[in-house]
Amino acid sequence: MGESLSFVQHFEIWLRAYLILSLFSFLYRDNVFYKLSEHIFAGLSAGYYVGLIWQTVIIQQLVNPMVDNGHWWLVFPGILGVLMFTRLIPKWSWVSRVSLAFVIGNTAGIYIISSLHGLIFPQVASTILSLDTGNGFAGTLLALLVVVGVISTLIYFYFSKEHTGLLGATARVGIWFIMIAFGAHFGYTVMGRISLLIGRAEFLYYEWGGSLSQIF
Repeated sequence: MGESLSFVQHFEIWLRAYLILSLFSFLYRDNVFYKLSEHIFAGLSAGYYVGLIWQTVIIQQLVNPMVDNGHWWLVFPGILGVLMFTRLIPKWSWVSRVSLAFVIGNTAGIYIISSLHGLIFPQVASTILSLDTGNGFAGTLLALLVVVGVISTLIYFYFSKEHTGLLGATARVGIWFIMIAFGAHFGYTVMGRISLLIGRAEFLYYEWGGSLSQIF
C-alpha cells in the first residue's frame, strides 16, 4: 500500500482486522472477543435481512402495487402476513395456523410442479439420452456409469423390500455412489472455505500490514 491512507481508511482496516482476528480466536478457545464479534455479525445480518424484506417484499410487492397500480386485492395476502404475528400472543396463536396452512399448501403445490418440470423430468431425460453420446467407447462407458449410479442410488432408498440378494447388492453399489458424491461435495465446500480463508489472510498481510507500516 504505497499511498497514504486517511484516518477513516485506517479505522476501517483496523476494525475489519479486529473482527477477523476475534473470530479466528475461537480456534484457541471461546472468549469475550469472539462472542462480541459473533453478536455483531448476527445483529448486522438480522438488521440487513429485515431491511431487505421490508423493501423488496412489503414495499415493492405489497404497498407500491396497491397504492400505485390499484391492486387492492393484495390486502388479503397482507392480512395473512399480519396474522402470522399472532403466534406472539399465546391466546390468539391459533389464528396463525390459517396463514401457515395457506403458505405450506401453496408452497408445496408450487414446488412439486417446479421440481417435476425443472429437476426430475430433465434429469431423467438427461440420464436416458446420455447413452446416445456418439463420443466413442469412453463416452458410452461414462454414460453407462451415470445410469448405473442413478439406478443403484434410487434402489438404495427403496425401503419397501428388504435389501437382500440382487436388490441388496445393487443398494450397496448405490452406497458407493452416494459416498463419492458426498465426498465430492464436501471437497468442493472445503475448497470454497479455504479460498475465503486465503482472502482474509491476504487482507491481513497486505492491507492491515500496510496500515501497520504507515502508522509505526
